Amino acid sequence: MTRADVCAAAIADAFKDDGEIFASPMGLLPMLGVRLAKLTSNPDLVISDGESLFLAGVPPLNAKGDVVEGWIPFRRVFDVVAYGKRHVMMGATQVDRHGNQNISAIGDWKQPKRQLLGSRGAPGNTVNNRTSYWVPKHSPRVFVERVDIVSGVGPRLAKQAGPAAARHNDIHRIVSNLAVFDVTGAGDTLRLLSVHPGVTVDEVREATGFELDVPSDLPTTREPTTEEQVLIKEMLDPRGLRFKEVPDA
Repeated sequence: MTRADVCAAAIADAFKDDGEIFASPMGLLPMLGVRLAKLTSNPDLVISDGESLFLAGVPPLNAKGDVVEGWIPFRRVFDVVAYGKRHVMMGATQVDRHGNQNISAIGDWKQPKRQLLGSRGAPGNTVNNRTSYWVPKHSPRVFVERVDIVSGVGPRLAKQAGPAAARHNDIHRIVSNLAVFDVTGAGDTLRLLSVHPGVTVDEVREATGFELDVPSDLPTTREPTTEEQVLIKEMLDPRGLRFKEVPDA
């Protein structure tokens, strides 16, 4: 059992209770976790190739040629974002105390120190669909008191913006290489749900740039089952691509 496998199982658990919904993972570990969930806890998930095809099967990472059961051209994606049942898991360059996400730029928005991807679909995702985040390198530079630019909207800002923004805002999980969080702490703040095996609460606190809401009975993130480990190693990621994001210590 490796840390990458624990992270994949934690991501799978973020999707386990969604039922029949379009799972939209962005990035390698989110894609691995979603496919693991499809094969175990939530077979009703609808998955895609990450581009334009709905898949009937569950292929390995970066594999082509699986059975196709639908087509979703780019223009249709916006219909799904606005009206469909969807759970997206995105990356985050910054996440703050209130669950806001930044993938736009670092520094003052008028003259940023570093230009990033831009907000892209983050605002629409976070006010229309269930949204989770994956952070492969947990550090105070990522988990900050306040994001430099709000790309993905957390619950507190969504409520301040009014019912149109808050009605469907649902920041479900934040999974990092150290721990799992949600945004149900006091005042809509990050709450620590579990620490990964071998990680202490103090280590998570030291790697976080703000005070966390930490329950007194904090559990350890579950280890993947034997079945899940076999699926990860032999079917979904036999090439070990997951270790590029979460190296095996």
